Amino acid sequence: MSKESVKIKKYSTGSTVLTVVFVFICLAWIMPIFEVVINSLKSNNAINLDVFALPKSDTFVGMDNYIKGLTFGNYPFLKSAGYSLFISVVSTVLILLCCSMAAWYIARVQSGFAKFFYYLCLFSMIVPFQMVMFTLTSTADALKLNTPWTIPIIYLGFGAGLAIFMFVGFVKGLPLEIEEAAAIDGCGPVRTYFNVVLPMLKPTLISVGILELMWVWNDYLLPYLVLDITKYRTIPIHVQYLKGSYGTVDLGATMAVIMMAILPIIIVYLFCQKYIIKGVAAGAVKG
Repeated sequence: MSKESVKIKKYSTGSTVLTVVFVFICLAWIMPIFEVVINSLKSNNAINLDVFALPKSDTFVGMDNYIKGLTFGNYPFLKSAGYSLFISVVSTVLILLCCSMAAWYIARVQSGFAKFFYYLCLFSMIVPFQMVMFTLTSTADALKLNTPWTIPIIYLGFGAGLAIFMFVGFVKGLPLEIEEAAAIDGCGPVRTYFNVVLPMLKPTLISVGILELMWVWNDYLLPYLVLDITKYRTIPIHVQYLKGSYGTVDLGATMAVIMMAILPIIIVYLFCQKYIIKGVAAGAVKG
């Protein structure tokens, strides 16, 4: 047997083993979502008796749990969904706009302040949230950032580290001659950014936007600490306090609400995952 055939055989065996391993990993990740789906279609009593059982003719309730989930508890689900949507969209737009501007400045201005600011943003990525959450709560109350209309400013601070890191890596790979040509044509820094730089940042804008959107949408701890949960609840907080009279919990309605909460972000990720890979790879290679 030749050396080439031995190498091919080893490669095929190794790839088969890796395929099997990744299949099991995928199943482990999908299993919780599958359990939420099947339990959202079962009656509350059936869930209490056997969580892992598939719906049967006597336990299948169809869309009843989803209809009940919209009004179950003492806080409307659509109201929580509205707050989550507003906070997620505004926070993501702020992060993309402000961080891309900052990254362009850092990449083009060779100064000590720019380097210091860049490393400061990188350092913020490794600081655990638990170290600052108590100080954050008092600061947010003092600065009146404890409402859904102002909490995107806090998300901007926490999301800037990753965003600036990815944007700087991509901007460094952009040809400087295009910006110089725009300056010769009379474009100032603002027009150069919006008309020249921003369109070229599209791959990284999409990837960073999706990552930040998923983070803000699923975040529980920051809104719980900052917002007044008696008035404002995002979807994760809504699920936590999804109780009926005397503290009873309808597991079927709860599973339906969880499914309605995770379905939009799953759809967004499935349609946009190719842009995430493209944007991350572009920023990493060009940095």
